[in-house]
Formats: sequence, C-alpha cells, structure tokens
Amino acid sequence: MFKILKNFSKSLGGGKSAEAKPAAAKAGSLLDKVNKGAPVSAKAEPPKSPEELCGITPKMAKDEIKMQLKLLFRRYNRSASSLDAKLRGEADQMLDAIVQLREKHFGEI
Repeated sequence: MFKILKNFSKSLGGGKSAEAKPAAAKAGSLLDKVNKGAPVSAKAEPPKSPEELCGITPKMAKDEIKMQLKLLFRRYNRSASSLDAKLRGEADQMLDAIVQLREKHFGEI
C-alpha cells in the first residue's frame, strides 16, 4: 500500500520525491522572497491624489463615480478593523480619500 502511495505522489510531483521538497524550501523558496518584500528605495513616491487612489477620471459620469466610491467604501471599510496595522493604515488612507471625493462631487455629508 505504501509503495502505491509513494509512486502516486511521485507521478503527481513530476518525478520528484517528497524528500526533495524540504531541501528546496530551505534554500530559499518563493514564499520567503515574497515575505521579505521589495527593497526600500531612497526616494519616496509622491503622495497620490484622492482621484488617483480611487481610480476616478474626469470623464466619468456622476453615477459611475458614485458606484466606484460605494464599491471602494465597502472594500476598505471591512479592512479598517483589521488586526494587521499595515492593512488598517491603508484602509484609513483610502477611506479619507473616499470621503474627500464624495464631498467634492456630491456635497457635504
């Protein structure tokens, strides 16, 4: 029975044995590279405008703007209560941009 399972796992794994996988993971897997993140550059990006953050263009109709802001609000309002500080900060920034755009296009809230 064990030989059958072993052969089956080899056939699914492309001929690689299950023992070779941990050795590759120790050498530095793709997940480790992604978790490390991109190197921080010396130049900081200029802050984007609320329109750029929300994907609002001057050619959009009021209905399209309203739908886009509604979609973004639902998405980022959920993230605002996240335990991850980075995600929570990004959500706060986006919610501020949404409020600014809503006041700009539809008046005071």
